[in-house]
Amino acid sequence: MPALSVAGVSHSYGARKALGDVSFAVRPASFTALLGLNGAGKSTLFSLITRLFAVQSGKIDIFGHDIGRTPGEALRLLGVVFQPRTVDLDLSLRQNLLYHAALHGISRREARARSEELLARIGLADRAGNKVRDLSGGQMRRLEIARALLHRPRLLLLDEATVGLDVKARADIVGHVRQLVTEQGIGVLWATHLFDEIAASDDLVVLHQGRVLARGPVPQVIAEAGASDVNAAFARLTTQASPASAGPARSADT
Repeated sequence: MPALSVAGVSHSYGARKALGDVSFAVRPASFTALLGLNGAGKSTLFSLITRLFAVQSGKIDIFGHDIGRTPGEALRLLGVVFQPRTVDLDLSLRQNLLYHAALHGISRREARARSEELLARIGLADRAGNKVRDLSGGQMRRLEIARALLHRPRLLLLDEATVGLDVKARADIVGHVRQLVTEQGIGVLWATHLFDEIAASDDLVVLHQGRVLARGPVPQVIAEAGASDVNAAFARLTTQASPASAGPARSADT
């Protein structure tokens, strides 16, 4: 059973179609990169998966739970880090985590234990009582990832999580998330427009102008595009595509 299944999903804002017949899957305990330029439809897709928007057409399942029919069961398994930062800058790191835990109905005793564990894991245990505004951009992102893991989800979505960070901070965040896959078996959907955040061991979904142009293991996508690397594959796929001709994905579901 896939961690996430997106099947035939379309979405429009009035007369403008943002997504057209999008289909792909994320395997449990895997890192799937959702690659697309700004405006490709990544944030719209995340809004549908998290039920900020209602699905107009198609179906989305999280570990077999239809988000339209059984949203409580589905969203309980999901952790999310959105592109805009959403931590409270005037609360401490610990207070941010405890507040979020309360929203999930986690007891205060258990919330404290989980918060201390997660702060230690992200290397910020010594700053637990500090206000968030005193953190660097990379540290804030790590805190947001910790917050998303408080209720112990099995699927983690990250939407352009490294935007605005320097090269080292970006590498640290990507490395931290990859550790979650290998050490905790979490499925990850990582939305990005940056080629250097994609590894050969990843699964890849190429989203362009609201349509999936390719999907599958990275080496497979590169080979089927007749390219030498992800950058060249993306350039070839998007150059060949047009709003009128972009069709279904070229490779098999993952």
